[in-house]
Amino acid sequence: MRIFEDMESEVRGYIRSFPAVFDVAKGSEIFDEHGNRYIDFFAGAGSLNYGHNNPAIKAALIEYIQRDGIIHGLDKATIAKQAFLQKLRDTIFAPRNMEYKVQFTGPTGTNAVETALKLARMVKGRSNIIAFTNAYHGLSMGSLAVTGNSFYRDESYGVRANSAFIPFDGYLGKDFDSLGYLRKILTDQSSGIDLPAAIIVETVQGEGGIHVARDTWLQGLEVICNEFDILLIIDDIQMGNGRTGTFFSFERAGIMPDMVTVSKSIGTGLPMSILLMRPELDQWKPGEHTGTFRGNNLAFIAATKALEYWDSPEFSEGILYRGGLFENGLKAIVEKHRGAHGQLRGVGMVWGIDFADSGFAGEISEEAFKRGLVIETAGANGQVLKFLPALTIEDKLIEEGLGIIDESIAAVLLKRNALREGVLT
Repeated sequence: MRIFEDMESEVRGYIRSFPAVFDVAKGSEIFDEHGNRYIDFFAGAGSLNYGHNNPAIKAALIEYIQRDGIIHGLDKATIAKQAFLQKLRDTIFAPRNMEYKVQFTGPTGTNAVETALKLARMVKGRSNIIAFTNAYHGLSMGSLAVTGNSFYRDESYGVRANSAFIPFDGYLGKDFDSLGYLRKILTDQSSGIDLPAAIIVETVQGEGGIHVARDTWLQGLEVICNEFDILLIIDDIQMGNGRTGTFFSFERAGIMPDMVTVSKSIGTGLPMSILLMRPELDQWKPGEHTGTFRGNNLAFIAATKALEYWDSPEFSEGILYRGGLFENGLKAIVEKHRGAHGQLRGVGMVWGIDFADSGFAGEISEEAFKRGLVIETAGANGQVLKFLPALTIEDKLIEEGLGIIDESIAAVLLKRNALREGVLT
């Protein structure tokens, strides 16, 4: 690990949580340079929904490279892009009666968010954007302005301009009407909140701590946006691509946002980020919003192959089945370890255990890694143990991984009790 300490910036993060030099990976298993095996409940922060080195995707990439297919193409037309757009329209848009235009924005999710905010402001001629408590939308300047966690924000960055935050669904308790509050500040001329160009929201807040918005809340939010001529932007970067059971996370609520940001698993681990927009919003002049790495043709090839999973309803059914395995297994673990005071939240294949002690989740993650499991934390204080496995993970690995979580919680509780009683120092 010395070379990383000597040469890599102190900003490195995950390497500290998972201190190993990884070498190979397949499906939901990773192996380090010494051959030690780890089950992956992290999936590249949600960018590997189809697993590591998926055989079908890997074969398609190898074939494309071997025939000298174009790798870098800016926004020129290529066979790879053509195939992706056709597959996206036929397999995803058409069955859902969607008519979005597609903009390739750059290599990472924050590029799509920046593009959505810029376009919304340009179309509406208004600069304000409304976001939500616990929101996470990326770490470039515009995205930071609508990201809630103060860990990523600093007054010197100048990120507060032209944005306002309101409570997410359930943030102030189940009895607080956050949509009523939103409507009040939009209609009250003395609220201090300018009419926004757009409202940006995650249907499930991943980095924010696995907070799941109710269907009725999302539907009500859409109604307000329509009523006040506000664009509704759904950030589906982590929760899209099947994470909640359907391809888009907002499908369960039956809403149709004006814009959707998509990244992470759309490229199956390769850099790719896109903005979906209603056709009438596509008001750009040619070249008005550009970037060198919008045409990642390897990501197009990988994405086209991955979308074949969605040709059959069996894939979505499988996500819900495996999500049920996680839900039932985690409920049993939370019940078994009542002393940990954990609260389970989630949907589909994203789950989180929120612990009363903000340091507890981190200790479990560390203990689990020692036992051969990679899992991260989330939430404003890192208090949530976050389950984000590949959608294709095998049942036996779910069982084995949950067993490690069970053992890790028990070990942390035992250690803490020993420290409390003075047995350990």
